[in-house]
Amino acid sequence: MTTALADVRPIGEHLRAWRQRRRMSQLELASEADVSTRHLSFVETGRSAPSREMVLRLAEHLDVPLRDRNLMLVAAGYAPVYAETPIQEPRMDAVRAALRQVLDGHEPYPAVVVDRFWNLVESNAAAGLFLEGTPAHLLAPPVNVLRLSLHPDGMARHVANLPEWRAHMVGRLRRHVALTGDASLTALYREMRDYPDAGPVGDAFPPPSGDEVLVPLRLRAEGRELAFFSTIATFGSPLDITVAELAIESFYPADPATAAYLRERADR
Repeated sequence: MTTALADVRPIGEHLRAWRQRRRMSQLELASEADVSTRHLSFVETGRSAPSREMVLRLAEHLDVPLRDRNLMLVAAGYAPVYAETPIQEPRMDAVRAALRQVLDGHEPYPAVVVDRFWNLVESNAAAGLFLEGTPAHLLAPPVNVLRLSLHPDGMARHVANLPEWRAHMVGRLRRHVALTGDASLTALYREMRDYPDAGPVGDAFPPPSGDEVLVPLRLRAEGRELAFFSTIATFGSPLDITVAELAIESFYPADPATAAYLRERADR
């Protein structure tokens, strides 16, 4: 069992920080978790020590990531309960098989598996479309798919609607930072926000015309413009940190021409 246990703040500070991040009052959290507001206040100020069960109950109602639930348990004087199993371990065979089945089943359309930092864990053959022409320094492990998509030397060179796509991706990362408070994601957000040659994130781009229902990725390839939208899937009810932090992003053609190109490409 491994996890980052460097955050040694008292449990009350952890709890208050997560409650404030979720924009919940003590009364709202106490009501949802079925504890008294007085006791919750005492826990936050250090006047009362919560039980192990209460720490886990409050973390559940605050939707705290498993990694951070371990930190809260340690801060309260208890042992971590959530394992972090490397993806290549034998006990993860079923997880890897499920990922492979989803990726292969999505061909000829691109799909990738990423971890909590958006580092590439696995992909299908069709996802190679997004890597073509990418310089080696962006493909050195771990490959970060957000950096790959927006770095001036990466996929951004081929994105036809870069201001719109960049605003979408940076905003997505900003929301994830707000949910997790993760320092590494914050650093990645600042890096992506400050990339040159794409204009500030706040630059205006044309408002939706009413003809599109999703923000498309418009990618130039082989003299044509392809259009994609994507969905993101996660494992339900995870009890392992590694599994909880995996996400599958599946890309779909947004028009018939893109679908036909992807089928042709797969045949080639």
